[in-house]
Amino acid sequence: MALAYVMLTNVTAIMFKNLGMDNGRAAEYASYLILAYTIKPLFAPFVEMYRTKKFFVLWTQVILAAGFGCVALAMSLPGYMAIMVTLFVLLSFIGATQDIAADGVYVTSLDARSQSLYCGIQSLSWNVGPIVASGGLVYLSGWLHTNTFHHDAGTFGPAWIDSWRIIFFIVAGVTLAMAAWHLKTMPDGAKAESAPSSVAQAWFILKDSFVTFFQKRDVWLMIGFGFLFRLSIGLLEKIGPFFMVDPVAKGGLGLSNEQLGLFYGTYGLIAVLIGSLLGGMFVAKRGLKPTLFLLCCAVNIPNVTFLLMAMFQPTDVYVISAGVAIEKFFYGFGSVGFMIYLMQQLAPGKYTTTHYAFGTGLMGLCMMVTGLVSGHLQQMLGYVNYFWFVMAATIPSFLVTWFAPFHHKEG
Repeated sequence: MALAYVMLTNVTAIMFKNLGMDNGRAAEYASYLILAYTIKPLFAPFVEMYRTKKFFVLWTQVILAAGFGCVALAMSLPGYMAIMVTLFVLLSFIGATQDIAADGVYVTSLDARSQSLYCGIQSLSWNVGPIVASGGLVYLSGWLHTNTFHHDAGTFGPAWIDSWRIIFFIVAGVTLAMAAWHLKTMPDGAKAESAPSSVAQAWFILKDSFVTFFQKRDVWLMIGFGFLFRLSIGLLEKIGPFFMVDPVAKGGLGLSNEQLGLFYGTYGLIAVLIGSLLGGMFVAKRGLKPTLFLLCCAVNIPNVTFLLMAMFQPTDVYVISAGVAIEKFFYGFGSVGFMIYLMQQLAPGKYTTTHYAFGTGLMGLCMMVTGLVSGHLQQMLGYVNYFWFVMAATIPSFLVTWFAPFHHKEG
């Protein structure tokens, strides 16, 4: 799940940047690909209707593998950019369908105790995806660019096609290998008790889930929380890597793709994992309600590390990696509170799973909207002023967290 999602919504932004796009268009194009993952609750009931969940997982993986292979082949064609972006849009909907089916296998193949038992392993496994994609594959793209094809690492343009073509062939191969493995080992997954038996019933369930969602007490406060809690993170998600690889003369740090893969995609994501584990322990011990605002502070205040790096443009790799790790660690620590709030306060009711998906959809919508504008804003403001703007954007997060309603007892 994570390999497809991260390749489509994060790594593509770095690739677009390498190929010579300006920050505005690179962030915008990659952010459009989040849309399918944001609206996947709208077509989830229809996946429930047909065949088995394993069937959907296998076929979406085969199509994803073929699609990433086609992306690699398309990069050698005239006008490759339009073809490639079109393929990415189609693949985002296939990837979102894979998510629905794979989650369904997990939920319906395991009882409640087993779901809880393997939840940590599931989360850890998902986070391997960003480490492989944003870390390993971005690193490999830079290594191939300079060591195999002997191009200048600091020059962005079509010369980067050679290395990225190989990366997409690798992703296609890995995805196909996973499909072969799942064909052998994955359980079929049972139908959910509320699975629709017809298209008409699926539409009724979808409509009823929306109606009951907006009947929840203080629902608009919870919607505001779901959308705004990670506002500043959305503004950083695409621009952070751009800042790392942009030349010093343009206000960036002038890192190579190899360094970006190590600092941002590997060290940073390991810091997220450690922060998430400790954040979960912290909430389990203290409870969510008394700690939620502190968790919001953990997510938002450490963003100042990017402002400081933009102001002083450090060249010491230890300082840069420490700055990234600090921001990512506290992001992982604080984000636990967001997910638990969705589970315990937003989701409970007649359609718990669907309403939880609505909550994560709000998060995805925030990431998409902020991503669409972030590159253009950064080009207008420059890095230092942009990161000041990011710090100002933490204020709505603090407000919605302070007023977030608690109507259900913590489990």
